[in-house]
Amino acid sequence: MVKKVALAYSGGLDTSVCIPILKEKYGYDEVVTVAVDVGQPAEDIKKADEKAAKISDAHYTIDAKEEFVQDYVFPLIKANGDYEGYVMGTSIARPLIAKKVVEAAKKEGAVALAHGCTGKGNDQLRFEAIFRQTDMAVIAPMREMNLTREWEINYAKEHGIPVEATKAKPWSVDENLWSRSIEGGLLEDPANVPPEDIFEWTQSPEKAPTEPIVLDIGFEAGVPVSLDGKEMSGYDLIMMVNEIAGTHGVGRTDMIEDRVLGLKARENYEHPAATVLLAAHADLEKLVLTRGELKFKKMVDDQWSELAYYGLVDDPLYADLNAFIDKSQEKVTGTVKVKLYKGSLTILARSSPNALYSEELVSFDSQTIDQKDAEGFAKYHGFQARLFKKFVDKE
Repeated sequence: MVKKVALAYSGGLDTSVCIPILKEKYGYDEVVTVAVDVGQPAEDIKKADEKAAKISDAHYTIDAKEEFVQDYVFPLIKANGDYEGYVMGTSIARPLIAKKVVEAAKKEGAVALAHGCTGKGNDQLRFEAIFRQTDMAVIAPMREMNLTREWEINYAKEHGIPVEATKAKPWSVDENLWSRSIEGGLLEDPANVPPEDIFEWTQSPEKAPTEPIVLDIGFEAGVPVSLDGKEMSGYDLIMMVNEIAGTHGVGRTDMIEDRVLGLKARENYEHPAATVLLAAHADLEKLVLTRGELKFKKMVDDQWSELAYYGLVDDPLYADLNAFIDKSQEKVTGTVKVKLYKGSLTILARSSPNALYSEELVSFDSQTIDQKDAEGFAKYHGFQARLFKKFVDKE
């Protein structure tokens, strides 16, 4: 009987060297590679397909872009997804990729699932949270063999596997329609300034256009549905905003991040559309949700983001939180006006048919509210603090 293993495949260094390793070191007869398209550049998908055709025994490319937007990115926007300042592009895509790999593995009759993650990062946990729901064996060559990037580059050369990573530029890049992450090499030292050539989505703010651009982002039930009044699919809208915001230098993050294992890591990200859409969504929420809803939802959003970062999207709590978030988003409909200029983002204005705002009531010139009515409230405001101060002054 042919012994098959399904490998989550990106076409990069780690997953490419996994193919011969799984045969030479683990004894598998066939390696089935599975590439999942969640918005990577078409050229990258093509390269992965061409490489897999040469070095794997069977290959799948699964288009999951729309599913990624509808079932993962949109819930992230509604939850204001943010982990320590990271907008969660890589993390939110991993469970979907893992599920597609499992589907292909079952179709091929594979007995094992493999990934190219190291034992130091988060992705091993995100993939395996899904993989270990099956009865198939789980293999992680990078982790189990304690491999280094230098060893992998040399191994790839020995086996005739073309890779873009070099010892001079050993960047590890992960990309989907929501974000692009870059790590490795000199970036691992927090004291090093990232070279400009690591960035592809965002223009340097210094070289960005000298004239700002203003965008109108339309939302319906917490989801972006239009750009400058034109209704668009979620995928098209995100790609359009990525292009516009990136041109204006918006959407870079350089941060020290606490990984799930507790290791601190220096991470670099590009996420133009995510920056714009998350900022616009959060601003619109302030217009339509009550003070109590905003306060409570902040706690829910934080818990949601932690689960998403950990890759625990099948945890019952994740579904519970989404139920509350979805209910809160029924009112989050309206338009937010955003200005982009040389790396900066400014919210200019917002409007909604569900706004909990009354110009008539709040205006300095309004006579609708009798200001004298607030005097009784003012007398009791800070009442206990005043009593406490009297006791302190007596001592």
